[in-house]
Amino acid sequence: MSKRDYYDVLGVSKGASADEIKKAYRGKAKELHPDRNKDNPDAEALFKDVNEAYEVLKDAEKKAAYDRFGHAAFEGGMGGGQRPGGGFGSGDFSSAFSDVFEDLFGDFMGGQRGGGGRRAARGSDLRYNLRVTLEEAFSGLQKTINVPTAVACSACEGTGAEGGVEPTTCPTCSGMGKVRAQQGFFTVERTCPTCSGLGQIIKNPCKSCRGQGRVEKDRALSVNIPAGVETGTRIRLAGEGEAGMRGGPPGDLYIFVEVAKHDLFERDGVNLYCRVPVSMAKAALGGAIEVPTIDGGRGRVQVPAGSQSGRQMRLRSKGMPALRGGGIGDMFIELAVETPVNLTSKQKDLLREFEELSEDNNPETKSFFSSVKSFWDGMKG
Repeated sequence: MSKRDYYDVLGVSKGASADEIKKAYRGKAKELHPDRNKDNPDAEALFKDVNEAYEVLKDAEKKAAYDRFGHAAFEGGMGGGQRPGGGFGSGDFSSAFSDVFEDLFGDFMGGQRGGGGRRAARGSDLRYNLRVTLEEAFSGLQKTINVPTAVACSACEGTGAEGGVEPTTCPTCSGMGKVRAQQGFFTVERTCPTCSGLGQIIKNPCKSCRGQGRVEKDRALSVNIPAGVETGTRIRLAGEGEAGMRGGPPGDLYIFVEVAKHDLFERDGVNLYCRVPVSMAKAALGGAIEVPTIDGGRGRVQVPAGSQSGRQMRLRSKGMPALRGGGIGDMFIELAVETPVNLTSKQKDLLREFEELSEDNNPETKSFFSSVKSFWDGMKG
């Protein structure tokens, strides 16, 4: 029985590209895999035909030979990959299926196809909690911080080898960082036990860093804190994190800002609130008061006559700057009318006299007790 054309087996045209051939093979391999077609006695034979076709067409030289001579190109020992009796050997089949398996799952296993092995491990990202005052958050500042981290070893220049000698390619995995084992139809990849997946080994480790290529050290960094930062603001310093293993790229440093509470001001976004006590006389008669501002200055506010506790007045553009521009918030003054204590006899007499003369000067009191009287009358009824 003559063999089917390899292009027909995969369902592609003769002019198909390498990507089209691979895509077609992936589809056919999934469709005809024996584990998914246990009720079809022909599935295994069809599956082998698909892999045989792909083994030839994926290789540029074999494909060129097949395009010119057909199946005869691999008869009589010409191909070298065909075993007696027809069909490809297990090594060729596993190689073909491994390409697709690696293409489908390589990203999840951390592998990279092609030579060169794995990249050196990237350093970890670091977090630094920075506490600033409200005044510093208002104006911004340049601050020097000390960060305990891992830095590149100066003795071996980060290579991990004594004298800065470059590491050698791992003989177990040939620099790939992984080894393969054949299990039936599948080729399973595992991290190389010799180099721990780095693809390189160090014959003479550096005594200072013990082959790690980095050492623990406190590092002073200058950080620019922009005006308007709030609690929770995150500042990223690229490449200022922990040094990578054996010359690997460093991680990043993330600074998390916390703005301390203030004795005078309470912050809400870009607005500030300041609670200012005023005397009963000032609240009743009205008048000007001075209040502090976050920039260290003074603001003058006119208290209207008859002001009650909780009344707010606004000082425009005396709040916090918006982060990365966008204007300045306002400052709100909240009045707290203060009741005097430790009165002298004369002050008490004056207040009693004032109380007798102020029956019509307390509208809220009058309204309240009027409502109370109506409530009690209603209860009696």
